[in-house]
Amino acid sequence: MSTDTLAHSDERIKAEPFLTKLMKRPELGAIGGVVLVTIFFMITADSTMFTLSGVMNFMTPAAQLGILGIAAAMLMIGGEFDLSIGSMVAFAGMVFGVFVVNVGMPLVIAIPLTLALAAALGATNGMIVLRTGLPSFIVTLAGLFVLRGAALVGLKLFTGGSTQLRGIREAVEGDFLAPIFSGDAFGFLMRWLAEAGIVDSFKSGVPKVPGIPVEILWFIAFAAIATYILLRTPIGNWIFATGGDSLAAQNSGVPVRRVKISLFMLTATAAAIVAIITVIDAGSTDARRGFMKEFEAIIAAVIGGCLLTGGYGSAIGAFFGAIIFGMVTIGLTYTKFDQDWFQVFLGAMLLLAVIFNNVIRRRVTGER
Repeated sequence: MSTDTLAHSDERIKAEPFLTKLMKRPELGAIGGVVLVTIFFMITADSTMFTLSGVMNFMTPAAQLGILGIAAAMLMIGGEFDLSIGSMVAFAGMVFGVFVVNVGMPLVIAIPLTLALAAALGATNGMIVLRTGLPSFIVTLAGLFVLRGAALVGLKLFTGGSTQLRGIREAVEGDFLAPIFSGDAFGFLMRWLAEAGIVDSFKSGVPKVPGIPVEILWFIAFAAIATYILLRTPIGNWIFATGGDSLAAQNSGVPVRRVKISLFMLTATAAAIVAIITVIDAGSTDARRGFMKEFEAIIAAVIGGCLLTGGYGSAIGAFFGAIIFGMVTIGLTYTKFDQDWFQVFLGAMLLLAVIFNNVIRRRVTGER
């Protein structure tokens, strides 16, 4: 029998159809969800929703959630949960506010210290999970309450009894790092596009959209870097192996403990970045910042194709999951529907996405 005949008859080296490869992708459900939600709002919403300014309106909350959702997705692929990231947003926001307002630190010092503290707390979560053997759900649930309480107590301590710390925008005004974490980028491009008549502008010639909010750029960068790490590096293989079967991965030489601790550090650091961006943008911080974001981030990750059991998922799926969230959050304001339908809509999307992902995966892989 010839080599060519063997190649054609050997299932191990048989070429896989493109459609089968596509259906195996975990982000397929999220992409389909974006298409369906877009069609829904194109039919029911005001046409201004899909103008440039409308897109920026729903992409801004999507970006803030997406940074958390991508980090949560990577941790879930690694087989763990972090329910403390919402409270970490409040705690890191409080710490950052104290650094720049009460202590008077420049951003070049305040930002690295805030990120380092968040990473240390994330590492602590990881070490507690690994050393005690407790589920990360329980450990980080405790962290949720501890950090939320610490943010509340800290704000009262440094503000003389208030739960809100103001004056942050004034404290960072003129700092050379401020434009990286707040405001709009590519204003020159928008002005040029307005002059060329490509984007809408006011009668004065000023573009209606002054630039791209920086959190959207952070969001895109996070998605691109996370996707590259997961799909193109040994670290990505380690994350999938750790979440799939940590014992087998450890026996194969994967540094499972280091991978998991690093992922907990990632989620905490992502929460701190969101805190810094939102606090500078708002000019103040409060104890309720990041409320419920831990659940919304997990929803974005699950809609994006992550399994609760670990070992399967996608950063780009969480990217699209967050966009669905942003579209639903803001999109309802462009319709005649009551905005209280938001949570119903989101819960239904979560359930449908999970069912869709499970059905497709089982049909393609032959699981039962």
